[in-house]
Amino acid sequence: MNNHLKSDCHRTVKIGLMTRVEMTRRLADHSKSWDMIVVGGGATGVGVAIDAASRGYEVLLLEQSDFGKGTSSRSTKLVHGGVRYLEQGNISLVMEALKERGLLFQNAPHLVRNLGFVVPSYDWWQAPFYGLGLKLYNVLAGKYGFGTSRILSREETLERLPSLKTEGLRGGVIYYDGQFDDTRLLIHMVATAAEQGATLLNYAPVTALTKDSDEFIDGVIGHDAETGAEFRAKAKVVINATGAFSDNLRRQADPSVKPMIAPSQGIHLVFDRSFVSGDSAIMVPHTSDGRVMFAIPWHNHTLVGTTDTPIPAATLEPVAMEQEIDFILNTAALYLAKKPTRQDVLSVFAGVRPLVKSADAGNTAALSRDHTIHIEQSGLLTICGGKWTTYRRMAEDCVNQAAMLAHLPEKPCQTEHLKIHGFCEESAATGHLYVYGSDAGKVRELMEADADLATQMHPDLPYVGAEVVWATRYELARTVEDVLARRTRALFLNAKAAMATAGRVAEIMARELGRDEGWKAEQIRLFGETARHYVLNEN
Repeated sequence: MNNHLKSDCHRTVKIGLMTRVEMTRRLADHSKSWDMIVVGGGATGVGVAIDAASRGYEVLLLEQSDFGKGTSSRSTKLVHGGVRYLEQGNISLVMEALKERGLLFQNAPHLVRNLGFVVPSYDWWQAPFYGLGLKLYNVLAGKYGFGTSRILSREETLERLPSLKTEGLRGGVIYYDGQFDDTRLLIHMVATAAEQGATLLNYAPVTALTKDSDEFIDGVIGHDAETGAEFRAKAKVVINATGAFSDNLRRQADPSVKPMIAPSQGIHLVFDRSFVSGDSAIMVPHTSDGRVMFAIPWHNHTLVGTTDTPIPAATLEPVAMEQEIDFILNTAALYLAKKPTRQDVLSVFAGVRPLVKSADAGNTAALSRDHTIHIEQSGLLTICGGKWTTYRRMAEDCVNQAAMLAHLPEKPCQTEHLKIHGFCEESAATGHLYVYGSDAGKVRELMEADADLATQMHPDLPYVGAEVVWATRYELARTVEDVLARRTRALFLNAKAAMATAGRVAEIMARELGRDEGWKAEQIRLFGETARHYVLNEN
Protein backbone atom coordinates (compact mmCIF):
# COMPACT_ATOMS: atom_id res chain seq x y z
CA MET A 1 0.00 0.00 0.00
CA ASN A 2 1.41 3.42 -0.92
CA ASN A 3 1.51 6.43 1.38
CA HIS A 4 -1.51 8.02 -0.29
CA LEU A 5 -3.62 4.98 0.49
CA LYS A 6 -2.27 4.79 4.02
CA SER A 7 -3.35 8.33 4.75
CA ASP A 8 -6.76 7.71 3.17
CA CYS A 9 -7.16 4.59 5.29
CA HIS A 10 -7.02 6.64 8.44
CA ARG A 11 -9.29 9.43 7.22
CA THR A 12 -12.38 9.58 9.43
CA VAL A 13 -15.43 11.77 9.75
CA LYS A 14 -14.66 15.25 11.03
CA ILE A 15 -16.22 15.54 14.49
CA GLY A 16 -19.35 17.67 14.23
CA LEU A 17 -19.62 17.37 10.44
CA MET A 18 -22.25 14.63 10.34
CA THR A 19 -24.54 15.92 13.09
CA ARG A 20 -28.05 17.25 12.86
CA VAL A 21 -26.95 20.42 14.66
CA GLU A 22 -24.39 21.06 11.92
CA MET A 23 -26.87 20.32 9.13
CA THR A 24 -29.61 22.56 10.52
CA ARG A 25 -26.99 25.29 11.08
CA ARG A 26 -25.95 25.06 7.43
CA LEU A 27 -29.61 25.32 6.40
CA ALA A 28 -30.23 28.34 8.64
CA ASP A 29 -27.01 30.08 7.57
CA HIS A 30 -27.79 29.76 3.89
CA SER A 31 -29.47 33.10 3.22
CA LYS A 32 -29.43 33.00 -0.58
CA SER A 33 -30.78 30.56 -3.15
CA TRP A 34 -29.26 27.08 -3.40
CA ASP A 35 -28.01 25.92 -6.76
CA MET A 36 -29.86 22.61 -6.38
CA ILE A 37 -32.37 21.18 -3.93
CA VAL A 38 -32.57 17.38 -4.05
CA VAL A 39 -35.71 15.73 -2.68
CA GLY A 40 -35.08 12.11 -1.65
CA GLY A 41 -32.36 10.52 0.48
CA GLY A 42 -31.88 7.15 -1.18
CA ALA A 43 -28.99 6.03 -3.40
CA THR A 44 -30.06 8.23 -6.31
CA GLY A 45 -30.64 11.42 -4.31
CA VAL A 46 -27.49 11.10 -2.21
CA GLY A 47 -25.52 10.23 -5.35
CA VAL A 48 -26.77 13.45 -6.95
CA ALA A 49 -25.78 15.42 -3.83
CA ILE A 50 -22.24 13.98 -3.94
CA ASP A 51 -21.85 14.73 -7.63
CA ALA A 52 -23.23 18.28 -7.44
CA ALA A 53 -21.35 19.24 -4.27
CA SER A 54 -18.05 17.82 -5.55
CA ARG A 55 -18.40 20.05 -8.64
CA GLY A 56 -18.77 23.06 -6.36
CA TYR A 57 -22.52 23.62 -6.56
CA GLU A 58 -24.48 24.61 -3.44
CA VAL A 59 -26.67 21.61 -2.61
CA LEU A 60 -29.46 20.92 -0.13
CA LEU A 61 -30.91 17.41 0.19
CA LEU A 62 -34.15 16.73 2.09
CA GLU A 63 -35.43 13.26 3.04
CA GLN A 64 -38.92 12.67 4.40
CA SER A 65 -37.87 9.79 6.67
CA ASP A 66 -34.41 8.29 7.20
CA PHE A 67 -31.75 7.89 4.54
CA GLY A 68 -32.41 4.60 2.76
CA LYS A 69 -35.72 3.94 4.51
CA GLY A 70 -37.22 2.92 1.15
CA THR A 71 -35.81 0.88 -1.71
CA SER A 72 -32.13 1.59 -1.03
CA SER A 73 -32.04 -0.53 2.15
CA ARG A 74 -33.99 -3.46 0.68
CA SER A 75 -31.89 -4.64 -2.25
CA THR A 76 -30.41 -8.08 -2.92
CA LYS A 77 -27.06 -6.64 -1.68
CA LEU A 78 -25.38 -7.07 -5.07
CA VAL A 79 -23.19 -4.68 -7.06
CA HIS A 80 -23.59 -6.28 -10.46
CA GLY A 81 -24.06 -5.85 -14.17
CA GLY A 82 -27.26 -7.86 -14.23
CA VAL A 83 -27.08 -11.26 -15.92
CA ARG A 84 -30.81 -11.10 -16.63
CA TYR A 85 -30.45 -7.85 -18.56
CA LEU A 86 -27.86 -9.58 -20.75
CA GLU A 87 -30.48 -12.19 -21.63
CA GLN A 88 -32.94 -9.39 -22.44
CA GLY A 89 -30.41 -8.02 -24.91
CA ASN A 90 -29.83 -4.78 -23.00
CA ILE A 91 -26.09 -4.82 -23.65
CA SER A 92 -25.65 -1.10 -23.01
CA LEU A 93 -27.12 -1.32 -19.49
CA VAL A 94 -24.98 -4.36 -18.67
CA MET A 95 -21.80 -2.66 -19.87
CA GLU A 96 -22.60 0.53 -17.98
CA ALA A 97 -23.38 -1.41 -14.79
CA LEU A 98 -20.22 -3.52 -15.07
CA LYS A 99 -18.10 -0.38 -15.40
CA GLU A 100 -19.86 1.20 -12.41
CA ARG A 101 -19.38 -2.03 -10.44
CA GLY A 102 -15.64 -1.73 -11.06
CA LEU A 103 -15.54 1.95 -10.09
CA LEU A 104 -17.48 1.32 -6.90
CA PHE A 105 -15.09 -1.48 -5.96
CA GLN A 106 -12.20 0.98 -6.47
CA ASN A 107 -13.84 3.83 -4.56
CA ALA A 108 -15.38 1.87 -1.67
CA PRO A 109 -13.33 -1.33 -1.21
CA HIS A 110 -14.26 -1.41 2.49
CA LEU A 111 -17.89 -2.08 1.52
CA VAL A 112 -17.80 -3.85 -1.87
CA ARG A 113 -16.49 -7.39 -2.02
CA ASN A 114 -15.81 -9.91 -4.77
CA LEU A 115 -18.03 -12.99 -4.49
CA GLY A 116 -18.18 -16.17 -6.52
CA PHE A 117 -21.62 -17.17 -7.84
CA VAL A 118 -22.31 -20.75 -8.87
CA VAL A 119 -25.04 -21.63 -11.35
CA PRO A 120 -25.75 -25.31 -10.57
CA SER A 121 -26.59 -27.56 -13.51
CA TYR A 122 -29.00 -30.49 -13.22
CA ASP A 123 -29.42 -31.01 -17.00
CA TRP A 124 -26.63 -31.77 -19.47
CA TRP A 125 -27.17 -28.57 -21.49
CA GLN A 126 -27.18 -26.08 -18.61
CA ALA A 127 -23.45 -25.77 -17.91
CA PRO A 128 -22.34 -25.12 -21.54
CA PHE A 129 -25.35 -22.86 -22.19
CA TYR A 130 -24.90 -20.65 -19.13
CA GLY A 131 -21.13 -20.90 -19.41
CA LEU A 132 -21.28 -19.25 -22.84
CA GLY A 133 -23.47 -16.40 -21.58
CA LEU A 134 -21.25 -15.78 -18.58
CA LYS A 135 -18.15 -15.70 -20.79
CA LEU A 136 -19.83 -12.83 -22.64
CA TYR A 137 -20.55 -11.19 -19.26
CA ASN A 138 -16.79 -11.34 -18.54
CA VAL A 139 -15.90 -9.91 -21.94
CA LEU A 140 -18.29 -6.98 -21.47
CA ALA A 141 -16.66 -6.16 -18.10
CA GLY A 142 -13.31 -5.62 -19.80
CA LYS A 143 -10.73 -4.11 -17.46
CA TYR A 144 -13.38 -3.89 -14.73
CA GLY A 145 -13.75 -7.67 -14.51
CA PHE A 146 -13.94 -9.40 -11.13
CA GLY A 147 -12.74 -12.84 -12.22
CA THR A 148 -12.93 -15.40 -15.02
CA SER A 149 -15.97 -17.63 -15.27
CA ARG A 150 -15.52 -21.35 -15.89
CA ILE A 151 -17.41 -24.62 -15.91
CA LEU A 152 -17.17 -26.68 -12.71
CA SER A 153 -17.29 -30.44 -12.28
CA ARG A 154 -19.77 -31.97 -9.87
CA GLU A 155 -17.03 -32.32 -7.25
CA GLU A 156 -15.85 -28.72 -7.67
CA THR A 157 -19.42 -27.47 -7.39
CA LEU A 158 -20.00 -29.30 -4.11
CA GLU A 159 -16.64 -28.16 -2.79
CA ARG A 160 -17.80 -24.58 -3.20
CA LEU A 161 -21.38 -25.26 -2.13
CA PRO A 162 -21.52 -28.24 0.25
CA SER A 163 -25.14 -27.41 1.11
CA LEU A 164 -26.37 -27.80 -2.47
CA LYS A 165 -28.87 -30.57 -3.28
CA THR A 166 -26.82 -33.46 -4.70
CA GLU A 167 -29.56 -35.50 -6.38
CA GLY A 168 -29.19 -35.10 -10.15
CA LEU A 169 -26.39 -32.55 -9.84
CA ARG A 170 -24.06 -32.63 -12.85
CA GLY A 171 -21.83 -29.64 -12.12
CA GLY A 172 -22.10 -25.91 -12.52
CA VAL A 173 -20.65 -22.65 -13.77
CA ILE A 174 -18.90 -20.11 -11.57
CA TYR A 175 -18.69 -16.39 -12.26
CA TYR A 176 -17.75 -13.41 -10.09
CA ASP A 177 -19.72 -10.34 -9.10
CA GLY A 178 -19.84 -7.77 -6.33
CA GLN A 179 -21.57 -7.90 -2.97
CA PHE A 180 -22.13 -5.01 -0.56
CA ASP A 181 -24.11 -3.72 2.40
CA ASP A 182 -26.49 -1.31 0.73
CA THR A 183 -27.38 0.99 3.62
CA ARG A 184 -23.91 1.06 5.11
CA LEU A 185 -22.69 2.29 1.72
CA LEU A 186 -25.49 4.86 1.66
CA ILE A 187 -24.57 6.24 5.09
CA HIS A 188 -20.95 6.56 3.96
CA MET A 189 -22.19 8.32 0.82
CA VAL A 190 -24.12 10.78 3.02
CA ALA A 191 -20.85 11.47 4.87
CA THR A 192 -19.06 11.90 1.54
CA ALA A 193 -21.65 14.43 0.36
CA ALA A 194 -21.32 16.33 3.66
CA GLU A 195 -17.53 16.38 3.32
CA GLN A 196 -17.95 17.85 -0.17
CA GLY A 197 -20.08 20.66 1.28
CA ALA A 198 -23.64 19.43 0.77
CA THR A 199 -26.31 19.95 3.43
CA LEU A 200 -28.40 16.84 4.07
CA LEU A 201 -31.34 16.48 6.44
CA ASN A 202 -33.33 13.38 7.24
CA TYR A 203 -36.79 13.65 8.80
CA ALA A 204 -37.39 16.81 6.78
CA PRO A 205 -40.29 16.12 4.38
CA VAL A 206 -41.05 18.55 1.58
CA THR A 207 -44.66 19.63 2.10
CA ALA A 208 -44.99 21.93 -0.94
CA LEU A 209 -43.18 23.28 -3.98
CA THR A 210 -43.02 27.02 -4.54
CA LYS A 211 -43.26 28.81 -7.90
CA ASP A 212 -42.18 32.17 -9.24
CA SER A 213 -44.38 34.59 -11.18
CA ASP A 214 -43.89 32.52 -14.34
CA GLU A 215 -45.19 29.36 -12.60
CA PHE A 216 -41.68 27.89 -12.63
CA ILE A 217 -40.57 25.83 -9.60
CA ASP A 218 -38.20 27.99 -7.54
CA GLY A 219 -38.01 26.20 -4.19
CA VAL A 220 -39.64 24.09 -1.50
CA ILE A 221 -41.45 24.35 1.78
CA GLY A 222 -40.12 21.80 4.24
CA HIS A 223 -40.98 20.55 7.70
CA ASP A 224 -38.43 19.59 10.34
CA ALA A 225 -40.18 16.57 11.86
CA GLU A 226 -37.93 16.70 14.91
CA THR A 227 -38.60 20.31 15.94
CA GLY A 228 -41.92 20.85 14.18
CA ALA A 229 -40.55 23.98 12.48
CA GLU A 230 -41.44 24.88 8.91
CA PHE A 231 -38.77 26.28 6.61
CA ARG A 232 -38.53 27.58 3.06
CA ALA A 233 -35.62 27.17 0.69
CA LYS A 234 -35.11 28.65 -2.77
CA ALA A 235 -33.15 26.98 -5.56
CA LYS A 236 -32.21 27.43 -9.19
CA VAL A 237 -33.45 23.88 -9.81
CA VAL A 238 -35.36 21.28 -7.75
CA ILE A 239 -34.54 17.62 -8.37
CA ASN A 240 -37.09 14.91 -7.65
CA ALA A 241 -35.13 11.79 -6.61
CA THR A 242 -37.86 10.15 -4.54
CA GLY A 243 -37.77 6.80 -6.34
CA ALA A 244 -40.98 4.85 -6.01
CA PHE A 245 -42.69 8.03 -4.74
CA SER A 246 -41.65 10.17 -7.73
CA ASP A 247 -45.19 10.64 -9.02
CA ASN A 248 -46.31 12.16 -5.70
CA LEU A 249 -43.92 15.11 -6.04
CA ARG A 250 -44.65 15.42 -9.75
CA ARG A 251 -48.35 15.81 -8.94
CA GLN A 252 -47.50 18.58 -6.46
CA ALA A 253 -45.91 20.45 -9.36
CA ASP A 254 -48.75 19.64 -11.77
CA PRO A 255 -51.83 17.61 -10.72
CA SER A 256 -52.50 16.63 -14.35
CA VAL A 257 -49.27 14.68 -14.97
CA LYS A 258 -49.49 11.06 -16.05
CA PRO A 259 -47.82 8.51 -13.71
CA MET A 260 -44.31 7.39 -14.66
CA ILE A 261 -43.76 4.68 -12.05
CA ALA A 262 -44.94 1.06 -12.29
CA PRO A 263 -44.09 -0.13 -8.76
CA SER A 264 -43.12 -3.75 -8.23
CA GLN A 265 -42.44 -5.52 -4.95
CA GLY A 266 -39.66 -7.97 -4.24
CA ILE A 267 -39.01 -9.82 -0.98
CA HIS A 268 -36.08 -11.61 0.64
CA LEU A 269 -35.94 -14.26 3.32
CA VAL A 270 -33.00 -14.49 5.72
CA PHE A 271 -31.81 -17.75 7.30
CA ASP A 272 -28.83 -18.83 9.35
CA ARG A 273 -25.51 -19.43 7.60
CA SER A 274 -25.89 -23.22 7.37
CA PHE A 275 -28.31 -23.04 4.43
CA VAL A 276 -25.56 -21.82 2.07
CA SER A 277 -22.31 -22.99 3.59
CA GLY A 278 -19.07 -22.60 1.70
CA ASP A 279 -17.55 -19.49 0.20
CA SER A 280 -19.85 -18.94 -2.79
CA ALA A 281 -23.40 -17.86 -3.59
CA ILE A 282 -26.03 -19.65 -5.67
CA MET A 283 -27.58 -18.07 -8.74
CA VAL A 284 -30.65 -19.65 -10.35
CA PRO A 285 -31.06 -17.99 -13.77
CA HIS A 286 -34.69 -18.95 -14.36
CA THR A 287 -37.51 -19.25 -11.83
CA SER A 288 -41.19 -19.78 -12.48
CA ASP A 289 -41.94 -16.03 -12.32
CA GLY A 290 -39.22 -15.17 -14.82
CA ARG A 291 -36.75 -13.72 -12.34
CA VAL A 292 -33.29 -14.72 -11.20
CA MET A 293 -33.04 -16.16 -7.68
CA PHE A 294 -30.00 -15.68 -5.48
CA ALA A 295 -29.00 -17.43 -2.27
CA ILE A 296 -26.16 -15.41 -0.83
CA PRO A 297 -23.93 -15.51 2.25
CA TRP A 298 -24.36 -12.08 3.88
CA HIS A 299 -23.16 -10.95 7.33
CA ASN A 300 -22.80 -14.58 8.45
CA HIS A 301 -26.39 -15.34 7.41
CA THR A 302 -28.04 -16.58 4.22
CA LEU A 303 -30.16 -14.19 2.16
CA VAL A 304 -32.53 -15.64 -0.46
CA GLY A 305 -34.58 -13.69 -3.00
CA THR A 306 -36.22 -12.19 -4.87
CA THR A 307 -39.79 -12.05 -6.17
CA ASP A 308 -41.46 -9.69 -8.62
CA THR A 309 -45.03 -8.72 -7.82
CA PRO A 310 -46.77 -5.68 -9.34
CA ILE A 311 -48.39 -3.51 -6.66
CA PRO A 312 -50.89 -0.63 -6.97
CA ALA A 313 -48.84 1.91 -4.99
CA ALA A 314 -45.56 2.26 -3.08
CA THR A 315 -45.47 2.44 0.71
CA LEU A 316 -42.59 3.29 3.06
CA GLU A 317 -42.91 -0.02 4.89
CA PRO A 318 -44.03 -2.68 2.36
CA VAL A 319 -45.07 -6.06 3.72
CA ALA A 320 -44.27 -9.47 2.23
CA MET A 321 -47.23 -11.34 0.73
CA GLU A 322 -47.88 -14.98 1.56
CA GLN A 323 -47.55 -16.06 -2.07
CA GLU A 324 -44.12 -14.41 -2.26
CA ILE A 325 -42.94 -16.19 0.87
CA ASP A 326 -44.18 -19.55 -0.43
CA PHE A 327 -42.52 -18.93 -3.80
CA ILE A 328 -39.08 -18.36 -2.30
CA LEU A 329 -39.36 -21.29 0.12
CA ASN A 330 -40.47 -23.63 -2.69
CA THR A 331 -37.83 -22.41 -5.16
CA ALA A 332 -35.01 -22.61 -2.61
CA ALA A 333 -36.08 -26.15 -1.69
CA LEU A 334 -35.35 -27.23 -5.29
CA TYR A 335 -31.65 -26.43 -4.85
CA LEU A 336 -30.74 -26.67 -1.16
CA ALA A 337 -30.01 -29.95 0.59
CA LYS A 338 -31.51 -28.52 3.76
CA LYS A 339 -34.98 -27.47 2.68
CA PRO A 340 -35.94 -24.19 4.39
CA THR A 341 -39.24 -23.89 6.21
CA ARG A 342 -41.17 -20.98 7.69
CA GLN A 343 -39.73 -21.84 11.10
CA ASP A 344 -36.19 -21.27 9.74
CA VAL A 345 -36.85 -17.69 8.59
CA LEU A 346 -35.07 -15.19 10.83
CA SER A 347 -36.28 -12.13 8.96
CA VAL A 348 -38.40 -11.29 5.91
CA PHE A 349 -38.20 -7.90 4.23
CA ALA A 350 -39.90 -6.36 1.22
CA GLY A 351 -38.77 -3.58 -1.10
CA VAL A 352 -40.39 -1.61 -3.90
CA ARG A 353 -38.70 -1.23 -7.28
CA PRO A 354 -39.31 2.18 -8.87
CA LEU A 355 -39.65 0.84 -12.41
CA VAL A 356 -40.43 3.29 -15.19
CA LYS A 357 -43.57 2.46 -17.14
CA SER A 358 -43.33 1.02 -20.61
CA ALA A 359 -45.79 -0.29 -23.17
CA ASP A 360 -45.66 -3.65 -21.38
CA ALA A 361 -46.29 -2.38 -17.85
CA GLY A 362 -48.15 -5.58 -17.00
CA ASN A 363 -44.93 -7.57 -16.74
CA THR A 364 -42.61 -5.83 -14.31
CA ALA A 365 -39.97 -8.56 -14.56
CA ALA A 366 -39.49 -7.47 -18.17
CA LEU A 367 -39.11 -3.75 -17.46
CA SER A 368 -35.59 -2.40 -17.89
CA ARG A 369 -33.57 -0.81 -15.10
CA ASP A 370 -32.43 2.00 -17.41
CA HIS A 371 -32.83 5.36 -15.71
CA THR A 372 -35.02 8.18 -16.95
CA ILE A 373 -34.63 11.95 -16.56
CA HIS A 374 -37.83 13.90 -17.11
CA ILE A 375 -38.27 17.67 -16.98
CA GLU A 376 -41.77 18.99 -16.33
CA GLN A 377 -43.12 22.19 -17.85
CA SER A 378 -42.83 23.64 -14.34
CA GLY A 379 -39.08 23.00 -14.37
CA LEU A 380 -39.16 20.13 -11.85
CA LEU A 381 -36.49 17.61 -12.83
CA THR A 382 -37.29 13.98 -12.03
CA ILE A 383 -34.73 11.16 -12.11
CA CYS A 384 -36.09 7.65 -11.65
CA GLY A 385 -35.50 4.02 -12.60
CA GLY A 386 -31.97 2.68 -12.75
CA LYS A 387 -30.40 0.37 -10.17
CA TRP A 388 -28.15 0.62 -7.11
CA THR A 389 -25.04 -0.28 -9.07
CA THR A 390 -25.46 2.59 -11.53
CA TYR A 391 -26.27 5.33 -9.00
CA ARG A 392 -23.05 7.28 -9.79
CA ARG A 393 -23.68 7.39 -13.53
CA MET A 394 -27.32 8.30 -12.93
CA ALA A 395 -26.20 11.18 -10.72
CA GLU A 396 -23.71 12.39 -13.32
CA ASP A 397 -26.41 12.50 -16.01
CA CYS A 398 -28.83 14.19 -13.62
CA VAL A 399 -26.43 16.94 -12.52
CA ASN A 400 -25.46 17.62 -16.14
CA GLN A 401 -29.12 18.13 -17.04
CA ALA A 402 -29.90 20.12 -13.88
CA ALA A 403 -26.97 22.50 -14.40
CA MET A 404 -28.04 23.10 -17.99
CA LEU A 405 -31.66 23.68 -16.96
CA ALA A 406 -30.64 26.12 -14.21
CA HIS A 407 -28.08 27.94 -16.40
CA LEU A 408 -25.34 27.15 -13.89
CA PRO A 409 -21.66 27.38 -14.83
CA GLU A 410 -20.58 24.18 -16.55
CA LYS A 411 -18.33 22.09 -14.29
CA PRO A 412 -17.00 18.59 -15.03
CA CYS A 413 -18.05 15.53 -13.02
CA GLN A 414 -15.59 14.62 -10.24
CA THR A 415 -16.99 11.30 -8.95
CA GLU A 416 -15.43 8.67 -11.19
CA HIS A 417 -12.41 8.45 -8.89
CA LEU A 418 -13.83 10.12 -5.76
CA LYS A 419 -13.24 7.86 -2.78
CA ILE A 420 -16.27 7.15 -0.62
CA HIS A 421 -15.99 8.09 3.06
CA GLY A 422 -14.34 5.30 5.05
CA PHE A 423 -12.18 4.28 2.08
CA CYS A 424 -9.58 1.75 3.11
CA GLU A 425 -7.94 -0.60 0.64
CA GLU A 426 -6.83 -2.92 3.43
CA SER A 427 -9.39 -3.94 6.03
CA ALA A 428 -9.35 -1.58 9.00
CA ALA A 429 -11.15 -4.07 11.23
CA THR A 430 -11.79 -7.73 11.77
CA GLY A 431 -15.23 -9.18 12.26
CA HIS A 432 -18.35 -7.18 11.57
CA LEU A 433 -16.69 -3.78 12.14
CA TYR A 434 -15.20 -3.91 8.62
CA VAL A 435 -18.25 -2.01 7.33
CA TYR A 436 -16.99 1.15 9.05
CA GLY A 437 -13.81 1.25 6.99
CA SER A 438 -11.44 3.90 8.34
CA ASP A 439 -13.99 4.81 11.04
CA ALA A 440 -13.62 1.38 12.65
CA GLY A 441 -10.79 2.63 14.87
CA LYS A 442 -13.04 5.35 16.30
CA VAL A 443 -15.74 2.79 17.07
CA ARG A 444 -13.12 0.64 18.80
CA GLU A 445 -12.02 3.65 20.86
CA LEU A 446 -15.58 3.98 22.16
CA MET A 447 -15.51 0.30 23.11
CA GLU A 448 -12.19 0.65 24.90
CA ALA A 449 -13.35 3.73 26.82
CA ASP A 450 -16.44 2.00 28.23
CA ALA A 451 -16.52 -1.78 28.71
CA ASP A 452 -20.31 -1.71 28.81
CA LEU A 453 -20.35 -0.38 25.24
CA ALA A 454 -18.12 -3.26 24.11
CA THR A 455 -20.65 -5.89 25.21
CA GLN A 456 -22.69 -7.68 22.56
CA MET A 457 -26.29 -6.51 22.83
CA HIS A 458 -27.73 -9.91 21.83
CA PRO A 459 -26.05 -13.33 21.53
CA ASP A 460 -27.47 -13.87 18.02
CA LEU A 461 -26.22 -10.55 16.65
CA PRO A 462 -22.67 -9.12 16.61
CA TYR A 463 -23.55 -5.51 17.40
CA VAL A 464 -22.33 -3.62 20.47
CA GLY A 465 -23.41 -0.46 22.25
CA ALA A 466 -20.51 1.58 20.85
CA GLU A 467 -22.10 1.29 17.40
CA VAL A 468 -25.29 2.88 18.75
CA VAL A 469 -23.26 5.77 20.14
CA TRP A 470 -21.37 6.22 16.86
CA ALA A 471 -24.57 6.10 14.78
CA THR A 472 -26.29 8.64 17.02
CA ARG A 473 -23.38 11.06 17.28
CA TYR A 474 -21.93 10.94 13.78
CA GLU A 475 -24.31 9.15 11.39
CA LEU A 476 -27.53 11.15 11.85
CA ALA A 477 -29.45 8.27 13.45
CA ARG A 478 -32.50 9.71 15.20
CA THR A 479 -34.62 6.68 16.07
CA VAL A 480 -34.20 3.12 17.32
CA GLU A 481 -35.27 1.91 13.89
CA ASP A 482 -32.52 3.98 12.23
CA VAL A 483 -29.94 2.11 14.32
CA LEU A 484 -31.37 -1.40 14.17
CA ALA A 485 -32.48 -1.36 10.52
CA ARG A 486 -29.95 0.83 8.71
CA ARG A 487 -26.86 1.84 10.77
CA THR A 488 -26.62 -1.80 11.85
CA ARG A 489 -28.55 -4.47 9.94
CA ALA A 490 -30.02 -6.20 12.97
CA LEU A 491 -33.65 -6.03 11.83
CA PHE A 492 -32.78 -7.48 8.43
CA LEU A 493 -30.74 -10.34 9.90
CA ASN A 494 -32.83 -11.48 12.87
CA ALA A 495 -36.06 -9.62 13.59
CA LYS A 496 -36.81 -11.22 16.97
CA ALA A 497 -33.27 -10.58 18.22
CA ALA A 498 -33.52 -6.98 17.02
CA MET A 499 -36.76 -6.53 18.95
CA ALA A 500 -35.06 -7.88 22.06
CA THR A 501 -32.31 -5.23 21.79
CA ALA A 502 -34.65 -2.27 21.23
CA GLY A 503 -34.71 -1.34 24.92
CA ARG A 504 -30.93 -1.24 25.18
CA VAL A 505 -30.64 0.84 21.99
CA ALA A 506 -33.32 3.27 23.21
CA GLU A 507 -31.49 3.65 26.52
CA ILE A 508 -28.17 4.53 24.85
CA MET A 509 -29.80 6.87 22.32
CA ALA A 510 -31.82 8.66 25.01
CA ARG A 511 -28.61 9.36 26.89
CA GLU A 512 -26.92 10.68 23.75
CA LEU A 513 -29.87 12.80 22.61
CA GLY A 514 -31.05 13.98 26.02
CA ARG A 515 -34.43 12.25 25.75
CA ASP A 516 -36.72 11.21 28.62
CA GLU A 517 -38.40 7.93 29.63
CA GLY A 518 -41.46 8.77 27.55
CA TRP A 519 -39.34 9.03 24.41
CA LYS A 520 -37.71 5.69 25.17
CA ALA A 521 -41.05 3.95 25.65
CA GLU A 522 -42.46 5.44 22.46
CA GLN A 523 -39.37 4.43 20.46
CA ILE A 524 -39.60 0.84 21.70
CA ARG A 525 -43.31 0.76 20.80
CA LEU A 526 -42.79 2.20 17.33
CA PHE A 527 -39.92 -0.15 16.55
CA GLY A 528 -41.99 -3.12 17.69
CA GLU A 529 -44.79 -2.12 15.30
CA THR A 530 -42.34 -1.99 12.39
CA ALA A 531 -40.37 -5.11 13.34
CA ARG A 532 -43.42 -7.37 13.58
CA HIS A 533 -43.69 -7.24 9.77
CA TYR A 534 -40.19 -8.77 9.55
CA VAL A 535 -41.14 -11.74 11.74
CA LEU A 536 -42.65 -14.62 9.80
CA ASN A 537 -45.67 -15.97 11.63
CA GLU A 538 -46.11 -19.70 11.58
CA ASN A 539 -49.19 -20.91 9.71
